[in-house]
Amino acid sequence: MNYSETVHYLFSSLPVFQHSGGTAYKPGLHTMRELDDFYGQPHRKYATIHIAGTNGKGSVAHMLAAILQGSGYTTGLFTSPHLTDFRERIRVNGEMITERETVDFVERSRAMWEKVQPSFFEATAAMAFDHFARRGADVAVIETGMGGRLDATNIITPALSVITNISMDHTQFLGNHPIAIATEKAGIIKPGVPVVIGESQPGAETVFENAARSMDCHIVFADRHASVSRIIPCGKGQKCYIRQNGRELPVPVTIDMGGDYQRRNIITTLIAVQAMRFHASIPLKGDRILPSLEHAAQTTGLRGRWQVLCDRPLTVCDAAHNSAGLAWAVEQIGRCARRRVHIVIGFVRDKDIAGMLALLPGTASYYFTRAAIPRAMDERELQQRAQEAGLRGECYPQVAQAMEAARSKAEDEDMIFIGGSIFVIAEALNNEA
Repeated sequence: MNYSETVHYLFSSLPVFQHSGGTAYKPGLHTMRELDDFYGQPHRKYATIHIAGTNGKGSVAHMLAAILQGSGYTTGLFTSPHLTDFRERIRVNGEMITERETVDFVERSRAMWEKVQPSFFEATAAMAFDHFARRGADVAVIETGMGGRLDATNIITPALSVITNISMDHTQFLGNHPIAIATEKAGIIKPGVPVVIGESQPGAETVFENAARSMDCHIVFADRHASVSRIIPCGKGQKCYIRQNGRELPVPVTIDMGGDYQRRNIITTLIAVQAMRFHASIPLKGDRILPSLEHAAQTTGLRGRWQVLCDRPLTVCDAAHNSAGLAWAVEQIGRCARRRVHIVIGFVRDKDIAGMLALLPGTASYYFTRAAIPRAMDERELQQRAQEAGLRGECYPQVAQAMEAARSKAEDEDMIFIGGSIFVIAEALNNEA
């Protein structure tokens, strides 16, 4: 097989949650442990940082990977989903796994996969763990796919666990109450392994404290120790002014990532850095932390976080895909909008559509669309539900058509926002390539 054939095989022969939803979800670690044994338990050959959470885990993962790489570590990074190329999921020092390495791994794995029938995510996680070992990684930052306790990545025993936050997403699998979701996320907490919780949230924090106590491990809530007092946009990123222990630090933290929600992620990252240095025995070069953050997205290849595609009209895409994430994006749209707002929007069917539609501004012009995946909500159904929520706009069966329509109607001083689904963002970025 060549690379295109290999990727087609991965998506067509293995159950893919991002495409088909619940039918592809395989809770439990039995299959992943079988895969791990087959490949020689590669994750035991390097240190790991494990990251779970509803929102922000991708940004935090990329920031921590950039800091580790800046300190001289050969650093693996496993995240999901990808935007435009499958290989984005698996990186070492910012470089994606090669097409040849992807093909070789699949070819030597197919007979095993036919026996154990892994999900797409399980196979991909196994590929990442194996790749990091083959590339001689010193440390790997591993993002969970969904949940934590039964997530395929939870076979690792990390040097540090991080849980960014809890909000209502994937409730059909994780539970329909924050405490139930927190219990699933808390499943990545391991005996004696320090854990950083990004946000103190009623109910959830008790779950995390109890889990840490039962595992006899150090726990710290990042937002109890630091906060961002203000953010100033600069270039393609922003300067974050940090307050810690009651005073503002003299030097702001500059990050090359957009989005007001990064104020939460930068605090989680900085407290995780402290935990790595003082509780997880991962030495870091103090003089490289801030420079690494300044170029974190560039170093690690992060995209789709309040990413500006054009200045006139201001065109932004953002990967927020649940109510908590979209609320931050809508608030920022209100501050950034120069005049009229045009919103290109599409959702997947299994999200809280009513909750997200209720957040969107009623004065915007809408371009309802769908990503080219089976989970996507039909644009006509979305239009109907949006009309019931007081939102008005036209339907477009393809993201590229919706973007073209928005651009044809927007004037230079207007704003175009593209979002609602990671898969809409992926197609938007492909359209820009």
